[in-house]
Amino acid sequence: MMERGAIMAVIKPQFSLRLDIEVHMKIKKIAENESRSMTNMIEYILKKEIASYESQYGEIVLTEEDLYLE
Repeated sequence: MMERGAIMAVIKPQFSLRLDIEVHMKIKKIAENESRSMTNMIEYILKKEIASYESQYGEIVLTEEDLYLE
């Protein structure tokens, strides 16, 4: 159990991603327009898409096991 006020480390898994050149360049331009990094922009777009999916199909429930398998 964490103590009150304790800071929990943020774990962000890394992986390679291959994109079509047009998709890559369009995301790059969107990121520049939004003053975001490419990584931040891709994460933002994915979070929006996950929210959209969950609003249509219901929440994707993750277990502790899901979070620690990788």
